[in-house]
Amino acid sequence: MVINKKLILKTPVSKLFMVGPIYVKRLKKLDIESVEDFFYHFPHRYEDYSMISKINRVQVGEIVTIQGKIQSIKNEYTKRGKHLQKAIIEDKTGFLEAIWFNQPFLAQTLKNGTSVNLSGKTSWFGRKMVLVSPEYEIISPPKRLIHTGRLVPIYPETYGVSSKWLRSRIYPLLSKYSHLLKDWLPEKIKTKYYLQNLEKAVNTIHFPANKALAKQAKERLAFEEMFLIHLTSLLRKKEWQKKNLNHQLFINQEKILEFIGNLPFKLTKAQNRCIKEILSDLSNNQPMNRLLEGDVGSGKTVVAAAAMYAAFLNNLPSVLMAPTEILANQHYQTIKTLFKPYGLKIEIITGSHKPQATSHKSHIDIFIGTHALIYKHAKFDDLGLVVIDEQHRFGVKQRNKLIEKGKAPHILTMTATPIPRTVALTLYGDLDLSVIDEMPPGKVKVKTWVVPPKKRQAGYRWIEKQINNHQVQAFIVCPLIEESEKETMKDIKAATAEYERLKNVFPNLKLGLLHGRLKSKEKEQAIEKLRNGTLDVLVSTPVIEVGIDLPRATIMIIEGAERFGLAQLHQLRGRVGRRNLPSYCFLFTTSHSSKISKRLGYLEKTNIGMKLAEYDLKLRGPGELLGTQQHGFPDLRVASFTDIALIKKTRKAAKKIIDELEKFPALKKKLRRYTIKAN
Repeated sequence: MVINKKLILKTPVSKLFMVGPIYVKRLKKLDIESVEDFFYHFPHRYEDYSMISKINRVQVGEIVTIQGKIQSIKNEYTKRGKHLQKAIIEDKTGFLEAIWFNQPFLAQTLKNGTSVNLSGKTSWFGRKMVLVSPEYEIISPPKRLIHTGRLVPIYPETYGVSSKWLRSRIYPLLSKYSHLLKDWLPEKIKTKYYLQNLEKAVNTIHFPANKALAKQAKERLAFEEMFLIHLTSLLRKKEWQKKNLNHQLFINQEKILEFIGNLPFKLTKAQNRCIKEILSDLSNNQPMNRLLEGDVGSGKTVVAAAAMYAAFLNNLPSVLMAPTEILANQHYQTIKTLFKPYGLKIEIITGSHKPQATSHKSHIDIFIGTHALIYKHAKFDDLGLVVIDEQHRFGVKQRNKLIEKGKAPHILTMTATPIPRTVALTLYGDLDLSVIDEMPPGKVKVKTWVVPPKKRQAGYRWIEKQINNHQVQAFIVCPLIEESEKETMKDIKAATAEYERLKNVFPNLKLGLLHGRLKSKEKEQAIEKLRNGTLDVLVSTPVIEVGIDLPRATIMIIEGAERFGLAQLHQLRGRVGRRNLPSYCFLFTTSHSSKISKRLGYLEKTNIGMKLAEYDLKLRGPGELLGTQQHGFPDLRVASFTDIALIKKTRKAAKKIIDELEKFPALKKKLRRYTIKAN
């Protein structure tokens, strides 16, 4: 690989030799757009080809590397028409045959007399022991071996970009340009925690001499990942605490207790505890920045309503922002009902609901709207409280728009996403955390079953009977085909095809279709049809919003359940069982894996989101808490949120150095770049 002498870390991959436009597009799918991205595209495992054997000592079933010369190589066809490549390799102790499938170019690459390394597994082929589809590498000293005879890195791949291709690009880049990696971690931290230098760690993680060295490199790189997350959170918290508060609130305990006492239901201990924590923040002279976490149906909205009522009693307006119009409308209806006896003026502002021409912001007590559109229609100079629904879908930049001239309102963010406590404290270390960890008494437990392929038809008939006999409704959710935060046309076509198929499965029922490419009005119409009973079944991609309240929807069917994380399955399940009617969730799977059956079976046992999230974190890792990567969740390359010791260690290190950043310009620069990227 020819390397340009003028390369820097930020040089785009398009400038590299043998990386044309097609590979630029493919590499982008792996988030590789620069030289530095190549360096930070770490292997997720290694093949151990370090055992080099003489041919006469090779045993069947071993993973080995042999060194020898190609004595012959030819292309053949099997009786079934498969293209087969056969080669005879010789060393001083004997001969061994290697076979490959559908790689006719090998006859030109591995010519007779070529010295090679072959690494792979031996097996029987007919009556002969052979190496099956081994990795090959031509021996040409002083060139270093990178594909065979060592711990060989295996990378995250995409179509057209194999681990072998990545190794052949990463190795020469590291050889000539790894010195560009300037270590930003302070020496005292590296010394205290026995961490490698950055350049050495990056070189070692890609091409380690042994497993012990690979472990040391991972420790350094995992430390820096978690350390940066903690530092970013602490820095945000520090900057937030510098903000001047718009208004310090006086908490009228008597009136708020009266509001709580007049509710048509009794609050849980967890709700009362969270209200107490929030009111304590509201009475302080610093702006609140708190995260309220709780399962679907745990009663987060009424907790937020108590806080908004406290602002109202101080003659200050509140804003409640939701990620979509559907949820904004639902919040509007709920808040109007809660405050009807108190005469609060409430206005909704979305793309479909413009501010009333006669209204003025000083006459409104609570504004409810979507995240983006609310800024286009109203400016708030004198806010008491901002409530943000679904924290991970509302960025720091958006939140900063609420802050005028260094002054900030109190901010309460809410999420129904079950996030393990260790993850929440790490990702949202700049926010104080309140958790509603119990459900209201009498809350219906959604009965859940994993349905294998052989029971699918029986499941359909039972569902149809329930709908006809009890006048209830059902959701059928199709998974995302591509692992992405956004739906693709491919996903929508799959949902549309399933919708057409199900019309034949349920010929006597009325079916509707919902997906993310529909306009807001069309989505609302589909939901409204379900709400007023025009539809029996709504076929949907996972676009159905958290918290949608449809009283007669009691059945949730999730196709391809194995493609979702447990936390996401739990959230989808939360779309039903929102009244006291018996409710059910069917997890349809085409998988016969016992491991997948065991994982999905955990949903049959528990309805507590936090427990499911903890379990899924151990099984699947942080990147799949929700089944797909989500905005706001960092893409950890080496570190893990299950590593409690690392989380504690890096948090302690970050807290010690946060007030000394001026002493470490390299760290400060790295942190600035990381923060920009994270936001």
